[in-house]
Amino acid sequence: MAEIKIWVDGDACPGDIRELIFRAAIRVGVEVSLVANRYRRLPQHPLIRLELVGDGFDAADQFILDKVSSGELVITADIPFAEQLVRKGAFVVTPSGEELDARNIGDRLATRNLMHELRTGYIIGGGSPSPGQREKRAFADTFDRLLTRALKEAALRSLRQGSSD
Repeated sequence: MAEIKIWVDGDACPGDIRELIFRAAIRVGVEVSLVANRYRRLPQHPLIRLELVGDGFDAADQFILDKVSSGELVITADIPFAEQLVRKGAFVVTPSGEELDARNIGDRLATRNLMHELRTGYIIGGGSPSPGQREKRAFADTFDRLLTRALKEAALRSLRQGSSD
């Protein structure tokens, strides 16, 4: 099996979405690291691990950014962090099922910055709602598609490296 890893920005990832990730990872034999600054209960499985980081601002993001490799899969709702991941060549999906890539990350970052300004100025309130059934299905579909793509690309890289040895 080609070597890739799934990284989960764990502090803001809903439990239902984490469960989908764990089941899929076990099914295809891919390691998952949930990175968080506080303890999370995880299934006891050798492919699933919790990486505890400090309480510092964006500590989980920095940990993932330092460890992630091109072609790996990251789940995060943090748009500025996603932009950095996309630049590193990672596949990125939000818990609501949106794929973030070079084609759309600029627009998503501009929208995020505008909404942040509106919230900061008390023009609008609130954040993202918890994912409903539609968002869970969208996540599952996008996640499965990106996981399959990541695995295929990793297998191709492995074949190319094997033939150049």
